[in-house]
Amino acid sequence: MIIEQQEYYIRGVSYSIRSAEEKDAEALSSLRVQLDGETENMDREKGEAYIDAVGFRRIIQSDTEKRRNIFLVAVVAGEIVGYSRCEGTALKRFCHKVEFGVCVAKDFWGHGIGKNLLEKSIEWADQSGVEKMTLNVLATNEKAIELYQKCGFGIEGVLKKDRRHADGQYHDTIVMGRFKD
Repeated sequence: MIIEQQEYYIRGVSYSIRSAEEKDAEALSSLRVQLDGETENMDREKGEAYIDAVGFRRIIQSDTEKRRNIFLVAVVAGEIVGYSRCEGTALKRFCHKVEFGVCVAKDFWGHGIGKNLLEKSIEWADQSGVEKMTLNVLATNEKAIELYQKCGFGIEGVLKKDRRHADGQYHDTIVMGRFKD
C-alpha cells in the first residue's frame, strides 16, 4: 500500500513521511544495522538478522502490492532517519489485524518522528479496514509505552524474561494492541 508524502516541522527539524520505495533499499539496509546498535530497545543486536538491499527491495515491493501491509520512511534532508512497518497475514483467522514496528535514529529522537510514523500507520489502518494493530515493546521503554497508550493501545500482556541482552540480564516484553472502535 502507498500513502502520499506528508511534511512536518518539529523542534527545528523538517522531515517528510512517505511510503518506502525500492530506491530506499540500500539506505534502509544500512540504517537498520545502525539502529540496532544504538539502543537496547530493538529486538536485534547490531548486524544480527542482516537484510541486504536486495532483501529490502523484496520487502518494499511486497508491501506495496499487499493491501494489508504498509512500509513508511521518515526523511530528513534527503536521508532516511526512521521507518515503520505494518504487516498483515493472509490467514483468515488473523486477517483482521496487523503487527506494527517502528524505529528512529537516536540523533532524531524528540522530533515527533516515531509518533508521526505511528499516527500515519493508524490512519492507514483505520482507512484500510484493519480492525486491530498489535506491537511488542521492551518493558523498560517507558516513553514508547506512554506514546502507544496515548494513541489508543492497551497492554494485553507481559512476556516474562522474554529476551536476554548481551549483559546476561533478562527483560520483559509488553504486548500491546489497539482495536478500532
